[in-house]
Amino acid sequence: MTLLDDSAADVVSALRPLVSAEATAEALGAAMDAGDLEQAVWVRLFEQLDGGGPPPDAARWVRSAVRAEARRARRTAARERPYGAEFSADPADPADPAGGPERAALRAERRRTLRAAVARTPGNCPRLLTAMLSPEDPTYREIAGELGISQGSLGPMRSRCLGCLRRMLTTEVAAPEHGGKER
Repeated sequence: MTLLDDSAADVVSALRPLVSAEATAEALGAAMDAGDLEQAVWVRLFEQLDGGGPPPDAARWVRSAVRAEARRARRTAARERPYGAEFSADPADPADPAGGPERAALRAERRRTLRAAVARTPGNCPRLLTAMLSPEDPTYREIAGELGISQGSLGPMRSRCLGCLRRMLTTEVAAPEHGGKER
């Protein structure tokens, strides 16, 4: 008895290099092992094969599935806390449940300050930075499509916008000391 019929086996053998390459490329950014990411994508693919056969554009589906699994892993990692871990006393730590109303107010004020500074940045920077701060965690391709610019110009534009935002926030929020090191 085989686990896959011949057509599914053909799909798997054809997509193996692409799944491996995409998982390896996305794993570092998702802070997870490439093998774990690859395995999650294979599970999704087998579910797809059981549901109605291979996807019409398998290569596009694989890229999309890898990115979706990487985003899911990042969101999960951000919410997970080790069992018995001490919670930090850092007021900027959003996962600190013992923060109380004072810390909640400080976090809300930081978010308001950041959003106000983003809104004051010049040109397309407000749209770019808002897209980058989105909880949906869009890819560069999605952000470039939303802004109507080329994906290659997104990195330099992001760098300029973040530099502008950093200069604006430096004047509004006191920066912590860096142990005597100058930037």
